[in-house]
Amino acid sequence: MNILETESLTLRLQTTNDAAFILELLNDPSWLQFIGDRGVRTLEDAKAYILNGSIRMYEQFGFCLFLVERKEDHVPIGICGLVKRDTLEDVDIGFAFLPQYWGKGYAYEAASAVMTYGKGTLGLNRIVAITTQDNHASAKLLKKIGLQFERLIQFPNDPEKLNLFVFNKQKENYINKQ
Repeated sequence: MNILETESLTLRLQTTNDAAFILELLNDPSWLQFIGDRGVRTLEDAKAYILNGSIRMYEQFGFCLFLVERKEDHVPIGICGLVKRDTLEDVDIGFAFLPQYWGKGYAYEAASAVMTYGKGTLGLNRIVAITTQDNHASAKLLKKIGLQFERLIQFPNDPEKLNLFVFNKQKENYINKQ
Protein backbone atom coordinates (compact mmCIF):
# COMPACT_ATOMS: atom_id res chain seq x y z
CA MET A 1 0.00 0.00 0.00
CA ASN A 2 1.48 3.35 -1.08
CA ILE A 3 1.52 5.92 1.70
CA LEU A 4 3.46 8.80 0.17
CA GLU A 5 4.55 9.81 -3.29
CA THR A 6 7.09 12.42 -4.29
CA GLU A 7 8.25 13.52 -7.70
CA SER A 8 10.46 10.47 -8.18
CA LEU A 9 9.74 8.17 -5.23
CA THR A 10 7.02 6.02 -3.74
CA LEU A 11 7.00 5.30 -0.01
CA ARG A 12 4.94 2.25 0.86
CA LEU A 13 4.40 -0.32 3.56
CA GLN A 14 6.98 -3.06 3.68
CA THR A 15 5.76 -6.59 2.99
CA THR A 16 7.44 -9.94 3.46
CA ASN A 17 8.04 -9.86 -0.31
CA ASP A 18 10.66 -7.19 0.47
CA ALA A 19 12.71 -9.61 2.60
CA ALA A 20 15.63 -9.91 0.13
CA PHE A 21 16.02 -6.13 -0.02
CA ILE A 22 15.75 -5.75 3.77
CA LEU A 23 18.33 -8.51 4.24
CA GLU A 24 20.72 -6.64 1.93
CA LEU A 25 20.09 -3.25 3.58
CA LEU A 26 20.46 -4.48 7.18
CA ASN A 27 23.74 -6.18 6.36
CA ASP A 28 25.26 -3.28 4.43
CA PRO A 29 28.45 -2.06 6.15
CA SER A 30 27.02 1.46 6.55
CA TRP A 31 23.91 0.09 8.33
CA LEU A 32 26.07 -2.00 10.64
CA GLN A 33 28.34 0.98 11.38
CA PHE A 34 25.75 3.70 11.94
CA ILE A 35 22.60 1.83 13.01
CA GLY A 36 23.79 -1.47 14.38
CA ASP A 37 23.59 -5.20 13.88
CA ARG A 38 20.01 -6.45 14.06
CA GLY A 39 21.02 -10.10 13.68
CA VAL A 40 19.16 -10.48 10.39
CA ARG A 41 21.09 -13.12 8.44
CA THR A 42 18.51 -15.05 6.39
CA LEU A 43 15.38 -14.35 4.34
CA GLU A 44 13.34 -15.81 7.22
CA ASP A 45 15.03 -13.38 9.65
CA ALA A 46 14.23 -10.51 7.28
CA LYS A 47 10.57 -11.57 7.01
CA ALA A 48 10.32 -11.70 10.81
CA TYR A 49 12.02 -8.29 11.05
CA ILE A 50 9.42 -6.82 8.67
CA LEU A 51 6.45 -8.47 10.44
CA ASN A 52 7.59 -7.60 13.96
CA GLY A 53 8.93 -4.18 13.04
CA SER A 54 7.33 -2.06 10.36
CA ILE A 55 4.07 -3.98 9.96
CA ARG A 56 3.44 -4.18 13.71
CA MET A 57 4.36 -0.52 14.20
CA TYR A 58 2.02 0.58 11.39
CA GLU A 59 -0.83 -1.45 12.90
CA GLN A 60 -0.18 0.07 16.33
CA PHE A 61 0.64 3.70 15.48
CA GLY A 62 -0.31 4.33 11.83
CA PHE A 63 3.29 4.97 10.81
CA CYS A 64 6.52 3.01 10.39
CA LEU A 65 9.66 2.82 8.31
CA PHE A 66 8.32 2.75 4.76
CA LEU A 67 10.05 1.09 1.85
CA VAL A 68 11.33 3.72 -0.59
CA GLU A 69 11.15 2.82 -4.29
CA ARG A 70 12.01 4.77 -7.40
CA LYS A 71 8.87 5.44 -9.42
CA GLU A 72 10.61 4.93 -12.75
CA ASP A 73 11.49 1.27 -12.20
CA HIS A 74 10.02 0.29 -8.79
CA VAL A 75 13.49 -0.60 -7.52
CA PRO A 76 13.72 -0.47 -3.70
CA ILE A 77 16.50 1.90 -2.66
CA GLY A 78 16.01 2.37 1.09
CA ILE A 79 13.66 2.90 3.98
CA CYS A 80 12.39 6.12 5.52
CA GLY A 81 9.66 6.86 8.00
CA LEU A 82 8.64 7.43 11.58
CA VAL A 83 9.26 5.17 14.55
CA LYS A 84 8.01 5.11 18.13
CA ARG A 85 10.75 3.63 20.29
CA ASP A 86 10.33 2.59 23.90
CA THR A 87 13.56 4.45 24.66
CA LEU A 88 12.40 7.86 23.35
CA GLU A 89 9.47 9.96 24.48
CA ASP A 90 8.89 11.41 21.00
CA VAL A 91 8.34 9.90 17.56
CA ASP A 92 11.55 9.87 15.56
CA ILE A 93 12.35 9.97 11.89
CA GLY A 94 14.70 7.38 10.50
CA PHE A 95 16.16 6.55 7.12
CA ALA A 96 18.69 4.28 5.49
CA PHE A 97 19.57 3.84 1.83
CA LEU A 98 21.88 1.50 0.00
CA PRO A 99 25.18 3.30 -0.78
CA GLN A 100 24.67 3.24 -4.54
CA TYR A 101 21.72 5.62 -4.03
CA TRP A 102 23.54 8.14 -1.83
CA GLY A 103 24.21 11.63 -3.14
CA LYS A 104 21.29 11.62 -5.58
CA GLY A 105 18.78 13.56 -3.45
CA TYR A 106 16.61 10.51 -2.69
CA ALA A 107 17.11 10.61 1.09
CA TYR A 108 16.26 14.32 1.19
CA GLU A 109 13.19 13.81 -1.02
CA ALA A 110 11.91 10.92 1.11
CA ALA A 111 12.72 12.50 4.49
CA SER A 112 11.09 15.80 3.48
CA ALA A 113 7.91 13.94 2.52
CA VAL A 114 7.94 12.03 5.82
CA MET A 115 8.37 15.27 7.79
CA THR A 116 5.44 16.86 5.93
CA TYR A 117 3.37 13.71 6.60
CA GLY A 118 4.31 13.69 10.27
CA LYS A 119 3.57 17.37 10.84
CA GLY A 120 0.51 17.65 8.59
CA THR A 121 -1.30 14.32 8.34
CA LEU A 122 -0.33 12.98 11.76
CA GLY A 123 -0.30 16.36 13.52
CA LEU A 124 2.99 15.77 15.31
CA ASN A 125 4.32 18.90 17.02
CA ARG A 126 7.69 17.38 17.87
CA ILE A 127 9.77 14.92 15.84
CA VAL A 128 13.21 13.77 16.90
CA ALA A 129 16.07 11.81 15.37
CA ILE A 130 19.11 10.05 16.73
CA THR A 131 22.47 9.47 15.08
CA THR A 132 25.85 8.18 16.10
CA GLN A 133 28.28 11.02 16.69
CA ASP A 134 30.30 10.09 13.59
CA ASN A 135 27.32 9.94 11.20
CA HIS A 136 27.88 13.36 9.67
CA ALA A 137 25.90 12.70 6.48
CA SER A 138 22.71 11.89 8.40
CA ALA A 139 23.23 14.89 10.70
CA LYS A 140 23.54 17.15 7.67
CA LEU A 141 20.31 15.76 6.18
CA LEU A 142 18.44 16.13 9.47
CA LYS A 143 19.42 19.81 9.64
CA LYS A 144 18.38 20.26 6.01
CA ILE A 145 14.85 18.94 6.76
CA GLY A 146 14.40 21.22 9.78
CA LEU A 147 15.75 19.39 12.83
CA GLN A 148 18.35 20.95 15.12
CA PHE A 149 20.94 19.29 17.34
CA GLU A 150 19.67 19.43 20.93
CA ARG A 151 22.03 17.33 23.05
CA LEU A 152 23.82 14.03 23.51
CA ILE A 153 21.76 11.18 24.97
CA GLN A 154 22.58 7.70 26.20
CA PHE A 155 20.22 4.73 26.31
CA PRO A 156 20.29 2.28 29.21
CA ASN A 157 22.71 -0.62 28.68
CA ASP A 158 24.39 1.18 25.78
CA PRO A 159 27.83 2.73 26.30
CA GLU A 160 27.56 4.96 23.20
CA LYS A 161 26.31 8.53 23.44
CA LEU A 162 24.08 9.53 20.52
CA ASN A 163 23.19 12.87 18.95
CA LEU A 164 19.57 13.90 19.53
CA PHE A 165 18.08 16.17 16.87
CA VAL A 166 14.69 17.83 17.34
CA PHE A 167 11.98 19.50 15.31
CA ASN A 168 9.64 21.39 17.62
CA LYS A 169 6.60 23.06 16.02
CA GLN A 170 6.08 25.41 18.98
CA LYS A 171 9.62 26.76 18.57
CA GLU A 172 9.17 27.00 14.78
CA ASN A 173 5.93 28.97 15.22
CA TYR A 174 7.58 31.26 17.78
CA ILE A 175 10.52 32.00 15.49
CA ASN A 176 8.25 32.60 12.48
CA LYS A 177 6.14 35.14 14.44
CA GLN A 178 9.14 37.29 15.35
